Amino acid sequence: MERIQMAEGLSFSRIIHGLWRLNEWNYSSEQTLDLIHHALDRGITTFDHADIYGSYTCEELFGDAISLDPSLREKIELVTKCGIVLESPNRPEHKSHHYNTSKEHIISSVENSLKNLRTEYIDVLLIHRPDPFMDPEQTVEAFTQLKAQGKVRHFGVSNFKQHQFDLLQSYMDEKLITNQIELSPLQLENFEDGTLNLCMKERIAPMAWSPLSGGSIFSSQEEREVRMRNVLQKIGEEIGAESIDQVMYAWLLAHPAKIMPIVGSGKKSRIDAAVNALPLKLNHDQWFEILQTSMGHEIA
Repeated sequence: MERIQMAEGLSFSRIIHGLWRLNEWNYSSEQTLDLIHHALDRGITTFDHADIYGSYTCEELFGDAISLDPSLREKIELVTKCGIVLESPNRPEHKSHHYNTSKEHIISSVENSLKNLRTEYIDVLLIHRPDPFMDPEQTVEAFTQLKAQGKVRHFGVSNFKQHQFDLLQSYMDEKLITNQIELSPLQLENFEDGTLNLCMKERIAPMAWSPLSGGSIFSSQEEREVRMRNVLQKIGEEIGAESIDQVMYAWLLAHPAKIMPIVGSGKKSRIDAAVNALPLKLNHDQWFEILQTSMGHEIA
């Protein structure tokens, strides 16, 4: 599989596996390990987490699976996120839903993630959402300490717009290496508002969450989704795709920003569909037909 160079000594698989619904799959540790092996067999080595996923349970479920085969740790890249605080029975000390990017909270979150993921280091830590109460000096102090201790190797952000990215980056000596943002043929905000251009300007490859728009494309009877589904089916026949989700992946993969789609499924067939989209090629006519179908009008 194609790999994307993220930083010196670190590359990601072009397709990333996301674990935000791991707790909903009701897999045993052995079944989760089998899914991880399946992803690795298909060339996927990068796995995306967040401390809050599954009400603070998914990292531990993944760690339990990895503990059955500790040799896997050096074969994979672990990404996790922090900064969102949720009320949860698994965190009884949390009194409200808010953001917290303080030094104390980031370090505490990372310590929990290291324990739950059964690892000594995280490859990339992301700030999960922009925090309007962020003190960037504190945030960067946490980054500096965690890097010096060898607990986190690189840092990035998630869902940051340009002004938010620029603010945090201005306090740092090293580069933020990615921005994880929502991108799909049905979600154009980050194409239109300059966020994707920011990634290209900074020479960082973005991670794309919800590349299939939450699956609404498969069943929704809303006019826009029906219109898009028809176009995806037509273009899929033209390029030899097996399913419309492959066309959606191919649309993202075709973009020069080196977008890395996150596949958040526990089904091997869905993982395979994303991987099998890698060789599919869209020409300019097809790429813009999908764009204009989503927009609902022709470009100017």
